[in-house]
Amino acid sequence: MEQDEPVNSDTKENGFLGNDAVSSIAQSSAIAISDATDNLRNLNTLSTTAIGVALSRLIETGDFKYADMLPKAQSVVSDGANNFELVSNKVKKLFTS
Repeated sequence: MEQDEPVNSDTKENGFLGNDAVSSIAQSSAIAISDATDNLRNLNTLSTTAIGVALSRLIETGDFKYADMLPKAQSVVSDGANNFELVSNKVKKLFTS
């Protein structure tokens, strides 16, 4: 008498992922999106603070070297937004392909 192999809830005979694997992937994807959101929020905070300090120093000293900091601080936010978009698109692609 041949014993039946145990059924693995992560795979099906047709090769598709089972509910456990899909749930795990969905949870990991949600964590990735959450981390990217936190990163973007932190970068916005840092950039806003840097801009505020640079403007304060510019007004205080009249030295325009502090004005050079403004585009750099703004690019940090732009790079963070690009990272968020990249992560979001990868998660979307994972669930639509």
